[in-house]
Amino acid sequence: MYDPDGLIARGEPISPAQIPRDDRYLIGELACKSFEPSDQDKDAWFALYGAWVEHRNRGGGRIMYRELLDSARLNPEFSSRQMELTFISEELLDEVIEDEDQLKGKYDAVKGRFDQARPTALGNTELYLSMVEDLDVYVATSMRNREQFRQMATFCDSIFSHPSIRHYNLRYFDPTLAAARGHEDKGLIECLMVKCAKVLIYMVGAGDSYGKDVEAGMALSQGKPVIFFGDAEQRLKIFQDVHPLSRLVDFRTGVPVGLMATSSLQDVILLLHRIFGNQMRYRLEHKRKGYFRLIEPLSQSVVRVQTDDKRLRETFWNVYHRADLNAS
Repeated sequence: MYDPDGLIARGEPISPAQIPRDDRYLIGELACKSFEPSDQDKDAWFALYGAWVEHRNRGGGRIMYRELLDSARLNPEFSSRQMELTFISEELLDEVIEDEDQLKGKYDAVKGRFDQARPTALGNTELYLSMVEDLDVYVATSMRNREQFRQMATFCDSIFSHPSIRHYNLRYFDPTLAAARGHEDKGLIECLMVKCAKVLIYMVGAGDSYGKDVEAGMALSQGKPVIFFGDAEQRLKIFQDVHPLSRLVDFRTGVPVGLMATSSLQDVILLLHRIFGNQMRYRLEHKRKGYFRLIEPLSQSVVRVQTDDKRLRETFWNVYHRADLNAS
């Protein structure tokens, strides 16, 4: 935790209960929909068993799990749940199924791990909510398969166990260890955490989600440091230099706030170290008379800007803080 007057002493961070890394994908919302469906839906076993019965009626015999899953998708009742079935079945796709008992055994083994991981993740969420006022870092990500959960877990461990970060005893939200009881609750929890966290890390991916973009926008609009991290160089370039809304206005002050985009894990670590150690460095760029940009040199990102457009500047400050425009 940091403040304008210096680093505030922190005790040991509160640690969430651990979930085996290979099981963390089972706390995902798609897994919950498969193993704990709503009253209107049937669980994933119903689809798999139905596909097995059809296979048996066609003559039966050994079949790859992948082929059985493809058959289940052809059932109109489950055609809209393809993502769920694929999500929970990823580790089984290349296995061969010889009979119904073997199929049930493999399904029950995965569901049994879900039944252990799910309550642990819900308990971790309660822990995060109990300490939300002291939350230092919120990690925004979208994980759509087992490997992405693994990668995210590795990322969090690499960042927050690093020697230059560890001594700050940061309290951070690890998205691979927490779950919500429902879709709406998940949104409320995430909004609260973004509101309370001091820093947001945005994990850039090949196919990013609306929710993750909203979280980053919320943090920027609160004037908070936002670090974009990923290896998608073209997208990082857009975030840094191209897209005008990579700098949003702090709703309280009206000051434009920009994100810091990098593809280097070491940059993320160093930026966190500088933020929480009150050691941030900036370069002031005077492009032309009246036009200033404040640049974070490690990521070469513009984090503050002042325009030289006189009409825009005067209109902005004449209007932005007007009480009648801010009234509810």
